Amino acid sequence: MVFLPTNRRKFIQIVAAAGVGAIAVDSTLIEPNRPRVVRREIALKRWPAHLEGFTIALLSDFHYDPYFSGHPLHASIGLVNGLHPDLIVLTGDFVSAPLFSDSEKADQKAASAAEPCARLLRQMQAPHGLWAVLGNHDVATNPNEVTSALQNQGIGVLANQSAPIEANGARFWLAGVNDVLARASDLDAALRPVPGDEATILLAHEPDYADDVSHYPVDMQLSGHSHGGQVRLPLVGPLYLPRLARKYVWGLYRVGPLTLYTNPGLGTLGVPIRWNCPPEITLLTLRRASG
Repeated sequence: MVFLPTNRRKFIQIVAAAGVGAIAVDSTLIEPNRPRVVRREIALKRWPAHLEGFTIALLSDFHYDPYFSGHPLHASIGLVNGLHPDLIVLTGDFVSAPLFSDSEKADQKAASAAEPCARLLRQMQAPHGLWAVLGNHDVATNPNEVTSALQNQGIGVLANQSAPIEANGARFWLAGVNDVLARASDLDAALRPVPGDEATILLAHEPDYADDVSHYPVDMQLSGHSHGGQVRLPLVGPLYLPRLARKYVWGLYRVGPLTLYTNPGLGTLGVPIRWNCPPEITLLTLRRASG
């Protein structure tokens, strides 16, 4: 026999409690630990014809902590390698700046998480390597230590710099800027070596920087920072968005002539919760735009 409460209010309370419990389990134990792969095809006017179908895996905002945010990164390694990307790009926030302490010791402890994070990232494989820029949390802790941890694992760090990526007798340029919120970015310096007629992809942690980038000869910007809001309520949307991630929150955008993709990240910040905003690995397939 199934018992049904005769009191409607009691019944509603039971259902509501069950719903809250289900959301709590999903947002803390399930969704944050199950990264999903999102595939997008991108057509760029200046993309080399000989690089048709070139693939880039985009990951961001790891906020590595072995206790709370280590699992999604572990789970991502096999997923990324199974995609066989040509190139892997990482758009910052490998560690988390302390939220409740501004001491040098706390910053140093946070920055030390970059080393185990980088060791895990290095298990991801792509013929044209792994490339990164730092995010605001990396800069707020110890940017030199985070950079060294990445470089020691063979991950290239673009600090207001660019590098040519060559394949199939063609090439494009991968550029990266230092963190915009820290007022450390120098796009002019990053683009200085790039010939004006060659395709360029920019890594920049903060997506809203695209409003400035759209005035430069950059074909596509790849960013993170927003976490997609981390918690997104129906009819309400994200509960919180950081500065320079309130306009281009998640996904694909067109900003003037510039193509922008904002990745919602793998990790979490503050509390280890994601709801209606799963961690994401973005696989971009690039093609030459017709016309």
